[in-house]
Amino acid sequence: MNTQPFFPFQALADTLQAWLAEDNGDGSHDLSHIHRVWTNAQVIQAREGGDLEILLAATLLHDCAAVEKDSPLRAQASTLSANKAATILTGLGWPESRVNAVAHAVQTHSFSAALTPATLEAKILQDSDRLDAIGLIGVARCFYVSGRMGAALYDFTNPQATGREYQDKRYTLEHFHTKLLKLASSFQTPEGARLAAIRHKRLEWFLQDFMDEIAGL
Repeated sequence: MNTQPFFPFQALADTLQAWLAEDNGDGSHDLSHIHRVWTNAQVIQAREGGDLEILLAATLLHDCAAVEKDSPLRAQASTLSANKAATILTGLGWPESRVNAVAHAVQTHSFSAALTPATLEAKILQDSDRLDAIGLIGVARCFYVSGRMGAALYDFTNPQATGREYQDKRYTLEHFHTKLLKLASSFQTPEGARLAAIRHKRLEWFLQDFMDEIAGL
């Protein structure tokens, strides 16, 4: 088993990690998240192709400008990270074409930004990041973030949100309906979409089992 978490570009990863945002206590966007996105990217790249070094740099730097989920700057977070990534890589002597490739992937990866990736590497990064937002890891991250933001688990008086709009900032479970259950339909690559379908099923199973348990089943 390889002990280098960002093999085969561990030296580059070590260099780029020095430029990551300081730890702000957000365990949903820490180094383990970056490593999971890298793992996803490698799996997709093995089927779809693409420049693995571009993907590594984009993965390491995709959240390098930290912006909280409830910040008014949230929709600009990926652009801020892309600009910072471009500055970092230019300073390291990367050619402009490769700097632009990384910056584009970083800028278009975000759900909040609602931008369409135009390159294969950008499509793979977006898919890899979104895979970490669904499935059981997505469940864990969703409840973790909502807890940090002070949200309740669910509305015990109306857990299905019957007769009203979803309030996902107040009730964690409702974020499944406003975002998580919609993600699988937006994947960019065939391999990403295949993996997303598997994780989407896990989301559905979790949601049904959760509802069963709060009903006493």
